[in-house]
Amino acid sequence: MANTPLNLTQEPFIPLNSLILVTGVNGLIASHIADQLLSAGYRVRGTVRNKARCAWVEPFFTTRYGFNRIEVIEVPNITAPGIWNAHVAGVSAVITVAGVAWLDDRDVPKAVNEELKCLYGLLDAAKMHSNTVQAFIYTSSSWAAYTPKVGIRRTLTEESWNHEAVALAEDSGIPDAEKGLAPFMAIKVKVEEALWDWVAREKPTFTFNAMLISTVVGPILDPDNQPASTAGLVRALYNGKPKDALDVIPTFGPQSSIDARDAGRLYLGVLVSGLTGSRVYGLAEQFSWNQTLDILKELYPEKNDWVELPSSNQIDETEIPADIPFLLLHAVGQEGWTGLKESIKDAAESFAPTGRC
Repeated sequence: MANTPLNLTQEPFIPLNSLILVTGVNGLIASHIADQLLSAGYRVRGTVRNKARCAWVEPFFTTRYGFNRIEVIEVPNITAPGIWNAHVAGVSAVITVAGVAWLDDRDVPKAVNEELKCLYGLLDAAKMHSNTVQAFIYTSSSWAAYTPKVGIRRTLTEESWNHEAVALAEDSGIPDAEKGLAPFMAIKVKVEEALWDWVAREKPTFTFNAMLISTVVGPILDPDNQPASTAGLVRALYNGKPKDALDVIPTFGPQSSIDARDAGRLYLGVLVSGLTGSRVYGLAEQFSWNQTLDILKELYPEKNDWVELPSSNQIDETEIPADIPFLLLHAVGQEGWTGLKESIKDAAESFAPTGRC
């Protein structure tokens, strides 16, 4: 599925053809960020943990955008001291997506410490190369701001922090099995707060923004090689497998979605607009996974072996600030969000017609 070119509505803050560092470029969000940057006319230096396992990335984007537009760098140990210094050299912006906050042992302090080793390394490298680096974008999560809940109406602001999840994650009186996703949410809160503290303390010359991205759906760029995170859950619903993916869906509760292309365009919009000091909410539409299943059933009426989900169709009613996201989308020539149904349709079409199921 080819990317639809957009028309920038202003002179870019960071000039076109500048080199942009995108970490974890093989992932769902980062690959779409790279796709939007390349489509607009930037060059990309993407990093991966294992280049052999991500061999598809460079030829995929080279086929789309030509030679010498993207280079892929292997960074196996993203927390090693000084590891980012050479990779940040010569870039005009740093966009960091992939992290190290895994929940194998649900040790929040350890995960936060490991995540910050990587991110402080990137920030320090960006500051070292402040003669070229003009922007730094950190990928946070909407869960760093709040936990979506049915029946609770509230309005988020840039000062909204999910300290409720932090308290739950740190409560020793509650069994880990009953904490759900709170430990992961707590990691995102603590890491993002620490990065804003770094910015206040170090006062870098480059712009700094955090993107609070919600559940990403939409087309998978290379279905043969990308598990595709939450967009991969759409594929799991279509296929009725794998079981571990289907089992995790009900644990999410109500969600907010964003199309993968819209997410990539928000990052592009930051580089074009010169925005700084903002927490940008990438939340387009509240939804439930049962709603997603209903859309798939409507799109593929001939299919009759659908799975059933135990979760309900109730959605979260939080009011999400959209002024800044809409300004960023406008800067790249788009008005408003891509709808959930279109995102689900394009996600399915990225794998279903080709047998990549």
